[in-house]
Amino acid sequence: MANKRNSENGRRSGSSSHKQQSDKNRPARRGAERHQQEGRGKRQRQAAPGSAYGSTDYRGGSQAPAGAAQGRSAPESEGQRDPRVGRRDGRRGPSAAGAGYDRRRGPSPASAGQGSPRRPEAGENTGALSLSGRRKGEWYEIRLPDQYGTAPASAMLRFLPLPPKMASKFLQDNAIQKSGNLLKLRLFPKERLGMEPDWHDLNILFEDDFLLIVNKPMGMEVHPSAHGQKGTLANAVAAYYEMTGKTCKVRPVHRLDKDTTGPVIFAKNELASVILEKSLKDKKIERLYVAVAEGRIIQQKGTIDAPIGQDRLHSTRRRVSETGEPAVTHYDVVERLKGHTLVRLRLGTGRTHQIRVHLSHIGHPIAGDGMYGGKRTHIDRQALHGEKLICYHPWTGNKIHVTAPMPEDMAQAVSGLRNRKS
Repeated sequence: MANKRNSENGRRSGSSSHKQQSDKNRPARRGAERHQQEGRGKRQRQAAPGSAYGSTDYRGGSQAPAGAAQGRSAPESEGQRDPRVGRRDGRRGPSAAGAGYDRRRGPSPASAGQGSPRRPEAGENTGALSLSGRRKGEWYEIRLPDQYGTAPASAMLRFLPLPPKMASKFLQDNAIQKSGNLLKLRLFPKERLGMEPDWHDLNILFEDDFLLIVNKPMGMEVHPSAHGQKGTLANAVAAYYEMTGKTCKVRPVHRLDKDTTGPVIFAKNELASVILEKSLKDKKIERLYVAVAEGRIIQQKGTIDAPIGQDRLHSTRRRVSETGEPAVTHYDVVERLKGHTLVRLRLGTGRTHQIRVHLSHIGHPIAGDGMYGGKRTHIDRQALHGEKLICYHPWTGNKIHVTAPMPEDMAQAVSGLRNRKS
């Protein structure tokens, strides 16, 4: 009987000892099992280059899975999706959508190996999505490729040349809508003209739904300088809009001096205005001028780099001043005439009266420019004309190149000086 009790006590003691030892080893076994599972998952993901995790750079760049550009689904990796996380192996981390692909929706706009999407710069078309469409009243409609059919409207903003603040405004105002493959943007809301119409014949060089480029005649200001003023180019554009049924605000993007002729851009909606003004600030709008300068410019080409400031004695005049703003003008001699030079100029900066001040500064004022020392023997206003204008379309990003013919009075002056030379 005593032997039986001792035997049972021994078994209990051994079982208790074994259980204690097992409890001590359990964390180690669990760690080993977890390590093996993670190793298997890692090998499976590495062995599946077509999976949504194939080659994602979690710092931002990504490469789309094979077949994404054609709208085909990527193979699923093994393991179950944890609804709380984006990965299928249950580990927290970037989701498949973060790699530029969504299994249920097909390729996202960030796929096709382009890395993390970035919003295009103003006026820039990345080519990833065609922006060509048609205007329908206040809306602009774009027919999207099939692979974007189920994508939300907000996902398409990244491929539109909308500045961030304007994109947010579009979302708040419900100005971007999507139905299947049809994307609609309210780019052309009805607006007031913003100034009094005053009819004048316009020489239109370019026009579409986003912008208007007009050849400004001599003796006309670009926009009113006082309340109620009429007779400006902006008033004439307002009359043109009214006569042709256009319900948009008059928005000149830049200006020319009253007696300078040449192209002037008008934005026809808020988006075009914001983008074109930024392009002007970033020097992406190029303007080429031609002028008749007095005297014989010896150097065939050159650059005038001299700061310009306001004349302290005359509020409307400008002068070269060490304390002025940086100003750069490039010039090329086109033809040497009798006592004059026909010169082509390109602005490196856009200061008030810049070309007039710079040519006067080097001793060759513009013919007819009485304010800066030019004589009115051959022409009664400054012989300065905006010959060419090059800019980028605010929506498509395509280059726009317009040329304005030399006005008659300036052409006659050049012809007369040319004949005198012979």
